[in-house]
Amino acid sequence: MTSLYVDRKNVELRADGEALVFYENGERVGTVPLTPLSRIFLRGDIKLSATLLGKLGEHGIGVVVLSGRKHTPSLLLGRPHNDASRRVKQYKLSLNSEYCLKFSRAIVAAKISGQLAFVRERKSAQPMHRYPLSIGERRLESALEQIDTQKNIAALRGLEGAAAASYFQTMAEMLPEKLGFHQRNRRPPRDPVNAALSLTYTLLQSEATLAIYGAGLDPFIGFYHALDFGRESLACDLMEALRPQADRFVLKMFREEVLTAGDFSRSDAGCMLGKAGRGRYYKAYEAYAEHFRCELENAVADVASAIGDMSATDETA
Repeated sequence: MTSLYVDRKNVELRADGEALVFYENGERVGTVPLTPLSRIFLRGDIKLSATLLGKLGEHGIGVVVLSGRKHTPSLLLGRPHNDASRRVKQYKLSLNSEYCLKFSRAIVAAKISGQLAFVRERKSAQPMHRYPLSIGERRLESALEQIDTQKNIAALRGLEGAAAASYFQTMAEMLPEKLGFHQRNRRPPRDPVNAALSLTYTLLQSEATLAIYGAGLDPFIGFYHALDFGRESLACDLMEALRPQADRFVLKMFREEVLTAGDFSRSDAGCMLGKAGRGRYYKAYEAYAEHFRCELENAVADVASAIGDMSATDETA
């Protein structure tokens, strides 16, 4: 299955049989078959017909609308899994403190292990930065060793936060000074690397939400991230282990100059990726995203399996 990225003004999308049709100024300018599509990303002043939205829903094609300069995502989801009892069981499992702590330790361990692997990889590739990367490596190793000693999720979050701060300081050593990256910042991002990280995390969370919803689970009910109004907590949970891979993707784009500092503009609203850069970014992201999607599908399957195990235990009891 593939994704479609539409990032241009004054385009109208309509349904024509089993095809998606593009119109500009009333003229038909292109056609894409619906069958291979699994998701559509939209940015810009784009019009969609209600008939098309219905057709996309029938095909289970999710629509992610990236609004404004901050690429704020809004999701239009396809038809969900029909078994509502799966979501009821998910709610019950989210109240199981033992499972939540076990789950949380596992995803934090996966995240820090991924960060550690990334730092070690770059230490080997960038010997001139070996000393600062070695310091970051030792800090991440220490954090990894402490995960199982954390008695509650609040303590685990503190450990993860400290590890992340050290990791991003180390990541600054991997990047050219001219990019101005010194630490993670957001809302708004203030340099090109943070802008690319924020966009990648936004897309990754949207991918997680689509996968969760399609499996009949509730993306707002998580096990590590607490309930928060408007936050897709389970999607946040499942993308944690993938963040280091997203970071590797972003670093690769700058290292290979798929993106450069010149592709970004700065203002009081933050650092934003321009249209020409977005075109290259989306192409690179789609080539990388299939790996993300496979990982997310496996993670969703693990949650569904845990729900099934809990159901069997309840019935036995």
